[in-house]
Amino acid sequence: MGRAVSLEELKTFLGKEIGLSDWLEITQERINAFAECTEDRQWIHTNPEMAKTGPYGKTIAHAYMALALLSYFNYQNQVFPAGIKMALNYGLNRARFMNPVPVGSRIRNHCVLKDLTEKGAGKILMTFENTVEIEGQSKPAAVAETLSMVMT
Repeated sequence: MGRAVSLEELKTFLGKEIGLSDWLEITQERINAFAECTEDRQWIHTNPEMAKTGPYGKTIAHAYMALALLSYFNYQNQVFPAGIKMALNYGLNRARFMNPVPVGSRIRNHCVLKDLTEKGAGKILMTFENTVEIEGQSKPAAVAETLSMVMT
């Protein structure tokens, strides 16, 4: 985890990248575990033999898996509000899945702080623009604007 800054200093990061996560390999085991959790066992995700003859030549991760990993990726952010007690996912303003993530790929997230709004009583609503990059590809896997409610 990064460093804690005051709310005033945090405001200076608006419009800037505040986090670049580590790379994470997308294995077949990880895809299968996600399929079990979500009950989405479509062959394009879970059947490597059948997927060989499919449009991508191998299995691909579920699109929603990239979104589900944003909490993990953003835990690695370099900047966060001082005195944080907890942060809750508050929602999405938008999400787009732009490029499939083949098994064996590595992904990471670029996180830009888009907005922060004080909601009173030690609550700050933070808006992030997330770009999930696939190593070696110019087109990202996903772009999503997420909201977090931070309690200080």
